[in-house]
Amino acid sequence: MPETRLSVELLAHTPDALALIYAAFRQCYHPGYVADMWPRLLSGEITAEKQAAFVARILDSGHESPIEHVSFTFAVAGVSRALSHQLVRHRIASYSQQSQRYVDAVGFDYVLPPQIAAIPEARARYEAAMEQAGAAYGELQEILTRHGRGDKANEDARFVLPNACETKIVVTMNCRSLLHFFELRCCTRAQWEIRAMALAMLALSREALPVIFARAGARCERLGYCPESERFCCGRYPRLEQTGSISS
Repeated sequence: MPETRLSVELLAHTPDALALIYAAFRQCYHPGYVADMWPRLLSGEITAEKQAAFVARILDSGHESPIEHVSFTFAVAGVSRALSHQLVRHRIASYSQQSQRYVDAVGFDYVLPPQIAAIPEARARYEAAMEQAGAAYGELQEILTRHGRGDKANEDARFVLPNACETKIVVTMNCRSLLHFFELRCCTRAQWEIRAMALAMLALSREALPVIFARAGARCERLGYCPESERFCCGRYPRLEQTGSISS
């Protein structure tokens, strides 16, 4: 039952993403039919630099809905069930998660929180708990199998598995959903594990489509101030009332 590590890979994204976003934006403001423009976009007659400049300018105005036409798909491993319970709260997305009904969890890998790992006493107790949960799972599998559950034993034995148990997920989000996801989960207030995953996803997204994700991240990075209350502000950016932008 070894400790596992985060792994995030970008599997795919919508082909010709910049051209598609440009076409969608242009259709909103152009009297013609963007399908007639499409060959010019793909041929490079309308350069990528011109497309990116136009998209960036419109995004700065707050118009974001056309970027929903492009999606990104990530493979994620080395994360906990505790993380996946947070992740699926982002509803405009598609998820395919490793099943604990069909995948045998004997000897499961688990996530070790850094704050627990840093304290020898806490780490020893945590690792003992993982061993105990693993032993209970195996024993329940055996008992259930003897009593006729057969290949259904996993779905009942899994109830003793901890939130720390590793899971693997395929995640697909459109660009607008990703921006929202990064605003919330790249924030220092986010739980450490999902924040690490979000930052890894953001780095891959920026590399693939910089015009959309160059300034993505926690809300404070886009706004230039922290939208949180004094209690929750981490101090990286001033709060809005400290910027002098609120009139009395």
